[in-house]
Amino acid sequence: MAEQAVATAIVDAHGITRDFTSGSSVVHALRGIDLRVLPGEFVALRGRSGSGKTTLLNILVGLDDPTSGTVIVLGRELAKMSETERAHLRSHNVGMMFQNAHLFPSLTAQENVEIPLRLVRMDPAQRTKKARQALELVHLGPRAHHRGLELSGGEQQRVALARALVHEPQFIVADEPTGNLDSMTGRDITHLLREITHRTNIGMLIATHDMTVVNAADRVLQINDGLIVEG
Repeated sequence: MAEQAVATAIVDAHGITRDFTSGSSVVHALRGIDLRVLPGEFVALRGRSGSGKTTLLNILVGLDDPTSGTVIVLGRELAKMSETERAHLRSHNVGMMFQNAHLFPSLTAQENVEIPLRLVRMDPAQRTKKARQALELVHLGPRAHHRGLELSGGEQQRVALARALVHEPQFIVADEPTGNLDSMTGRDITHLLREITHRTNIGMLIATHDMTVVNAADRVLQINDGLIVEG
């Protein structure tokens, strides 16, 4: 079983450290982290502010480099990839969500979802089709032509999720995606994230303080002072 898990891992990180220099001192943000995410896994990464959650997410998608350790995403070691190759990985295989939806308020929901496809110069007809499919997946099809300013906070996060899904990624990282939502809306978004993870067989890693997300997770990782433990 262990060999099968290694073979099918979407993300496989070993011995990840990240040090930052602050004046004459060194801050050890991550202290030797091992982490694996499998297809169809909804994984919560919990920890207080400053515990290293965002730093770890940035390293796992190639936005930052570890001081030491190895990160393999979809069978490729990030350290051996150029910046162009990493950008290609993010635009084709990785989705990202944040605490703020970061929508363009003057664009419609559909136009916001289409942005990643415009960046890869997808044919307009195919782009429109995929954006509508992504909005339907997050149960927001009827709001496709409403502008960002006309959407509620929960609807904006659904658009952000559709945008993260539109290029059919195999791995999604989300940094506090329910942090700005009321408890009921946060619960709805959490259930939607879990449902989509299991239905599409992607790997989902969510950094969170939200116990609703923690309780819904297939697996919970606790990060304290740059170290991870299960549970």
